[in-house]
Amino acid sequence: MPFIPHTEEDIRSMLESIGADSVEDLFDEIPAGLRAPPLEGIPEGLNEMGISRLMQERAARDGMPSNFIGAGAYEHHIPAAVWQIATRGEYYSAYTPYQAEASQGTLQLIYEYQTMMARLTGMEASNASLYDGASALAEAVLMAVRVNRRSKSKRVLVPGALNPVYRRVIDTLIGNQGIELIEVPFDETTGQTPVEALAAHADDDITAMIISQPNFFGILEDVDGLTGWAEEREIPVIGVVNPVSLALLKPPGEWGSQGADIAVGEGQPLGAPLSSGGPYFGFMTTRKKHIRQMPGRIVGRAEDADGKPGFVLTLQAREQHIRRSKATSNICTNQGLVVTAATIHMSMLGDEGLTRVAEACYANTHALVEKLAAKGIKPRFTGEYFHEVALDFGGNAAGQLQAMADAGVLAGHDLGRDYPALDGCVLACVTETKNENDLEQYVAACEQARAA
Repeated sequence: MPFIPHTEEDIRSMLESIGADSVEDLFDEIPAGLRAPPLEGIPEGLNEMGISRLMQERAARDGMPSNFIGAGAYEHHIPAAVWQIATRGEYYSAYTPYQAEASQGTLQLIYEYQTMMARLTGMEASNASLYDGASALAEAVLMAVRVNRRSKSKRVLVPGALNPVYRRVIDTLIGNQGIELIEVPFDETTGQTPVEALAAHADDDITAMIISQPNFFGILEDVDGLTGWAEEREIPVIGVVNPVSLALLKPPGEWGSQGADIAVGEGQPLGAPLSSGGPYFGFMTTRKKHIRQMPGRIVGRAEDADGKPGFVLTLQAREQHIRRSKATSNICTNQGLVVTAATIHMSMLGDEGLTRVAEACYANTHALVEKLAAKGIKPRFTGEYFHEVALDFGGNAAGQLQAMADAGVLAGHDLGRDYPALDGCVLACVTETKNENDLEQYVAACEQARAA
């Protein structure tokens, strides 16, 4: 991006215009005790060539390790055209449509994004996105409480095999709103959330139930059985899904006999690089009958008096547009630029391309498991999995992960950090970005780490 600094002459001229002697005078109302002291350890400014060299040297320290870490953020191939288009001026500068109908390009893109996400999840409506998958789930829980007015308990069933970060986020965001989160244990053998585990709540007043597909361990849940249990009791179902997996798996809109009520997830796999943790975006889709309880914006397609098509903000039930007490959420904007990239990404891949990506992820993960099984390393669970698998390293997972990292392989996530009973197990992810050499490198590094 261009950098156009003010010259010393510019600064003097502006200060003279407002009658100030220095820039510091602009902040004289701030007590001295509240002002930040000068930063220590910061070198003098460098010229463009110097800063470029410094950043290259810093980047080189990281090396180019082979990444097998997933746990909620995934390395996928992003066609070069995606961000070349997304960072064009007309897309890059587009933000949130405050003067909505004047932003026809932005509205059309959001409309197309909503259409793609509704189709991908098998649902009837989508909003314009949220901050990330975890906060989208928290919003979905609040939405489910509003939807299920018959329930008075505000008790929500949460699978123990849900991403631990998601569990912490929803607890933080709704913990003080009188909503009780009840954990449903996973099976120690299969890694699934068994329908039998719900028996203890068969006669309870349950407001909503969360189902993760795949779950945090990469295991595929019995979504039809779990959804059917909830349907019998008229309990709204919130599906937490990986968008790439939906190219192969049954979408939440088809779970059970009626489908889930709300589907959410992390949109990062759809064209967003890992980028040290963001920005990402969360998606949310729902049935049409619940649409007025969905937070955020919804863009619709309409015709004007002359019959010409146009795009409008159909629903925007947020506190900036209506009375705060009537708002469904205080979410302040959608992640416009990342959603733009995701829409371009999905458009470029299409149905067939996304399916090929999902198939490659599935095949590569199972190929790695086969290679490791020959060396005595097997999956911790017996359940079927998509592109992540819990591997039993036999103890000292942290030490082995560090040794493999030293060998240039980021081997996975230490499950013992979040699940003490799974100490010694590693959650590994293999996407379409890995080839045969990468898998062999993983196996070799693993053998070396175990022998050390």
